[in-house]
Amino acid sequence: MRHVRTRRRPRSARSIARSRRLERAFVASAQLRPMAQQLAKNRSAAAYAGVTAYARTHSGEAASAAYLALGNAYLLDHRYPEAQENLAKARKAGDTLADYADYLAAQADIGAGKPADAEKLLTGFAAKYPSSIFVGGLPVTLANLATSQGDPQRALTILRAHASDPIAGHADYQLALAKATQAAGQTAEAARLYRHIFLGFPLHAEGQQAREQLALIGALAPMTVEERRAHADALYGGGRYADAAEEYRALASETPARQPAARAQLLVAEAACELKLKRLSRAQAEALPDLQDESGARRLYLLMELARNRDDGDQQKSIVAQMEQRFPDSRWLAEALYSSGNMYLLKKDYAQAVPYYLELAQRFPRDRYARRCHWRAAWLSYRMGRYSDAAQLMDRQIADYPGGAEIAAALYWRGRLYEQEEHSPATAAAYYGAVADSFEHYYYADMARARLAELGDVEPVHVAALARIHREEIPPLSDDVPEDDEHVIKARLLANAGLNEYISPEIQAADGSRQWGAFAEAEIYSSDGETFRAMEVLKRALPFYPSAPIDALPMSYWKILFPQPYWAAIKKDSAKNGLDPYMVASLIRQESEFNASAISYANAWGLMQLLPSVGKAMARQEGIRHFKETDLLDPETNIRLGTRYLKQLMSEFNGQPEFAFAAYNAGDFRVTDWRSAGSYTGIDEFVESIPFTETRNYVEAILRNEEMYRELDQAAGGADDRKGSPAENRTSNGAADHTADRAVDSRRSAGSS
Repeated sequence: MRHVRTRRRPRSARSIARSRRLERAFVASAQLRPMAQQLAKNRSAAAYAGVTAYARTHSGEAASAAYLALGNAYLLDHRYPEAQENLAKARKAGDTLADYADYLAAQADIGAGKPADAEKLLTGFAAKYPSSIFVGGLPVTLANLATSQGDPQRALTILRAHASDPIAGHADYQLALAKATQAAGQTAEAARLYRHIFLGFPLHAEGQQAREQLALIGALAPMTVEERRAHADALYGGGRYADAAEEYRALASETPARQPAARAQLLVAEAACELKLKRLSRAQAEALPDLQDESGARRLYLLMELARNRDDGDQQKSIVAQMEQRFPDSRWLAEALYSSGNMYLLKKDYAQAVPYYLELAQRFPRDRYARRCHWRAAWLSYRMGRYSDAAQLMDRQIADYPGGAEIAAALYWRGRLYEQEEHSPATAAAYYGAVADSFEHYYYADMARARLAELGDVEPVHVAALARIHREEIPPLSDDVPEDDEHVIKARLLANAGLNEYISPEIQAADGSRQWGAFAEAEIYSSDGETFRAMEVLKRALPFYPSAPIDALPMSYWKILFPQPYWAAIKKDSAKNGLDPYMVASLIRQESEFNASAISYANAWGLMQLLPSVGKAMARQEGIRHFKETDLLDPETNIRLGTRYLKQLMSEFNGQPEFAFAAYNAGDFRVTDWRSAGSYTGIDEFVESIPFTETRNYVEAILRNEEMYRELDQAAGGADDRKGSPAENRTSNGAADHTADRAVDSRRSAGSS
């Protein structure tokens, strides 16, 4: 591992003194953290009472942190007098977080309609707190205060002084500038600025405010149709379909009848929103103008989607054929081809799916779906036993899409073809080696290592096509967090006060934080048992971690990425149900990231994300009386019931983890259906054949997690005494069992292909 030493600039005596005061405050307020965090989460009467009692029974910096927690909570609840009162107490009790107390008090004054008091607090703020994270945003706040007090010229002076700074590109700066300009009587210039915000920030709150101001000053109408159309398109792209539909509808009503093409585009775009909102009928789509342009292509695409929804294959094929003839270069044809391929994939009609996928990849090689469709054509050709076609397509996949998400699968299965169909073990070994070396902890790397072990002492040949395959570059990383950095200590102190939203900005303000900042933030959350939040921070910062060797990252990073909370309960209940505890931990990591309070969109609860109906059934079997769904938020209860449920799925599917995991995610009736799609020569074929992308990635991730846990324990010297690797049993040539399975309700809704 590359041990990166953090480089630091020399520090002043004043900075060192501030760090020492912050450290003392952090230590003094340590017991406040659980109460303050609870207050920040739910702001209940009991939570307020607990922190208030703490503040009153402590003094100095501990009391200051508690009053700051109360002030911030009251501010979030728009209870401005209480916020002002507690923030004043925070400033009086201690000064280590004085910049936060002053800044939040100013926000409370603004909310209470006291701009003069807020301005008084913020005047000279930058000089008083030069290292505060709030300094960068002060120009906007001060300008808005000046405008609200009837002095727009002063607001303009403040903003123009920062016109060349990065802040000038932010939506809040530009809105403040527009408001000050309007207040100064420069209506035409204000309208121009509002228009820029409206068009440039369509998904921001400032964009909506700009639109409202344009309407008030009567400047909305002069906006061109093209500009308003671009805005509506941005709303559609951002998933705001109802808002986009309203804009399209208004534009269509204002478009003269002498412009039929422009009006048709708007009407069809509105219909597309209605389709997304599940409100479009076939009659409505058929009534749309049918022109020989992109609106006509999109109209047919909408009709094709409605035919797919009705499972009307004849109509779907007829419409696609029309599109191929009338609109051969339209992006809506690409959308129709992709959707059609998915339609037949889900119906297990691979012979009809492949031509659609291939046509998209060949006709639209730069389309966003081209890479995925090309791989599906290759894989489905393999599944149908068309090995020569599959080999050619896999070669093209590797050559044309070396950085795509499907590359590990393409390399592995090309190796399988070389091994089993072309009888070239040396070439197969080269492909397996490329997967194992470049995608260290991917599902297919594990499979490839198992195949290499099966091949034995085979010397891989050189394959020129593999030269472009390499591991993702890992940037310099360090866990050498400067413990005496004032921003780091301040971030930890803020956690004690429950002000989590400011932790990341504080750490980012620290010198050299690019190399260790994500770890420092994750460590703060991890230290309070917020395992899931810590994991999220590192996963977001290190998207390449699945391809990284163990020694490429500090072990402290891995411990956060693959934590082991509740390990005693996991081991106990795993043993009780004959399960591998690594397997259970891996499933929990994928389901909830160890967030015991998680409740999903599908109403799955707790660590192992159990539906209340499943929890109730398992509780009955466990002899738990008076079971309530909220019991699923208790970690030990959830693990107890979840492991029992997983054991049942394992038994239902003859101990095959891949089937059980797929059933856990998508429902066992779907797994039964997928298993009926012909025979599989190995479980790896079944996994790649799962038609739901969400479920396939889920199964692969759990299997990967399991191996990661085992490898990390071995690296740390605490490995279990198990023998053998699950991967050695996953590529066996025995056909998967096809016994009939009973269908039960899915534990959650699964994503479509």
